[in-house]
Amino acid sequence: MKVEKDLIRRAKKGDISAFEDLISGYEKKVYNTVYRFFNNSEDAMDITQEIFIKVFTSLHGFRENSSFSTWLYRIAVNTCIDFLRKKKDETLPLKDEMVVGNDTKHCSYTQLPEEFIEKQEIKQALMKAINSLPKEQRICVILRDIQGFSYTEISEILTCSLGTIKSRLSRGRRALRQKLKRPELF
Repeated sequence: MKVEKDLIRRAKKGDISAFEDLISGYEKKVYNTVYRFFNNSEDAMDITQEIFIKVFTSLHGFRENSSFSTWLYRIAVNTCIDFLRKKKDETLPLKDEMVVGNDTKHCSYTQLPEEFIEKQEIKQALMKAINSLPKEQRICVILRDIQGFSYTEISEILTCSLGTIKSRLSRGRRALRQKLKRPELF
């Protein structure tokens, strides 16, 4: 934490290497979060790059009232929402390529091909169900259940009350259960 504060202080003064060190631990996590919104690796890379440009140009305004990661993810989610607004009438394509954590679409040697295919089909069905949720619920489900943020962190990122976050997450999970019971609905 002390190291991060020092990197922030140096990056605010224009030290590019300090900024690179500061964001290096967040790049994959931010990319994975963005990927969950768009299911398209090219869009995810472009938007992730846009997010880090915004972080760099806005760093001087970071007041350190919250953690750096909360501030960064607020920028990431808001940038994703902005891009979703631009694509409002377009449906989001579901790609075969799935990214979970650092896992990419590769079959391990210990896995039978049938197991690998079954896991991929489950991932695709789940992502399709998540993408069919209303935006507010989808964001909460992605941040909590996929990215692992706490309720408090999500509340800070989305600038909503804790009750609102819990409600959206509850409704989103309920809708997911229903959709996964009846996959023909999505």
